[in-house]
Amino acid sequence: MNAVGIDVSKGKSTVTIRRPGDVVVMPPCDIPHTQSAVNCLIKQLQNLDGETKVCMEHTGRYYEPVATWLSDAGIFVSAVNPILIRDFGDDSLRTPKTDKADSKKIARYTLDRWTKLKQYGNMDKTRNQLKTMNRQFGFYMTQKTAMKNNLIALLDQTYPGANDFFDSPARSDGSQKWVDFVNTYWHVDCVRSKSLNAFIEHYQNWCKRKGYNFSADKATKIYQLSSDLIAVFPKNDITKMLIQQAVALLNTVSETVESLRLKMNELAATLPEYPIVMDINGVGSTLGPQLIAEIGDVTRFTHREALTAFAGVDPGKNDSGKHIQNSVRTSKKGSPYLRKALFQVMDSLIKRSPVDDPVYTFMDKKRAQGKPYYVYMTAGANKFLRIYYGRVKEYLTTLSKNEEI
Repeated sequence: MNAVGIDVSKGKSTVTIRRPGDVVVMPPCDIPHTQSAVNCLIKQLQNLDGETKVCMEHTGRYYEPVATWLSDAGIFVSAVNPILIRDFGDDSLRTPKTDKADSKKIARYTLDRWTKLKQYGNMDKTRNQLKTMNRQFGFYMTQKTAMKNNLIALLDQTYPGANDFFDSPARSDGSQKWVDFVNTYWHVDCVRSKSLNAFIEHYQNWCKRKGYNFSADKATKIYQLSSDLIAVFPKNDITKMLIQQAVALLNTVSETVESLRLKMNELAATLPEYPIVMDINGVGSTLGPQLIAEIGDVTRFTHREALTAFAGVDPGKNDSGKHIQNSVRTSKKGSPYLRKALFQVMDSLIKRSPVDDPVYTFMDKKRAQGKPYYVYMTAGANKFLRIYYGRVKEYLTTLSKNEEI
């Protein structure tokens, strides 16, 4: 058996090959991330006697090209959580942090966990792509929030409160009614400089042109509110430019967000667990793909507690001798992106209050006991993950057995 430990970094990887009995087949060697260098490594691995397994950390995006290239060549590749490598004992008080030392440690980890390593495959590529899309989705959502707040801040100088006139959700192209409204009526004087009848007629034509529902009562209310507002900036070309530029930027990032939302759902639908995840209460077309992206293949977790630990919502323990601490903070060692998605699911359940849902019932019980917000939300996330693990793993196991038959 040949254990290949690869410490991946940007532009190069450090490779060590070891065998049982502390036999070093190849000392740490730097391999640049080029086709010729990786092909040479593949030939060297294929010429080794006995079974060969490659192990690397799934850190960032650097490992993916190497893992894909080796996997496509028919070599067993396993990408593991960096925390597992970090916590793997070296039987030494010294803890050097170099690429060579890390590749040696990964090779020793490979030998020790030989039978437990899981192979990196095509499904992992889809999951990694989905996870990357989710991270981009989060990035653009942050930008969208910033752009929205910027536009509202500008409107406070030209048309205070205009962003509250409509609460219509975003369309599939990312556009929203209040944003389109202020793009046309960018200053309060754009409304109140007209007569009421003239504004109603103009607003009706605008709604027809943009494809929005028209209400004469709503138009009258907007006109009445606008008549009593105070604008700081004058109605001139500079003010118009500031507002319409802010609108254009917000519309661009909103369109990107909605496009990513749609594509994430389409990609998640290609994964086997998609139907069972989407059937879980509190999960929709946005949060479902996010959960699938951040959790990944649930079968790699040996038990439910492993998944809750991965999310960082597992209850801590601090017992020693006669000392037993009753209240210990959660570890929060796992993915913050997964915890964010879980809290959004919990928030959805709290708002909808489905009395027949076990997670909501559990959180409501904790609230009734006077538990703080983060306590019952985290406890709900923990229970949700346990249910998620049970349902999805059972479904995938059944699916796998049916395929074998």
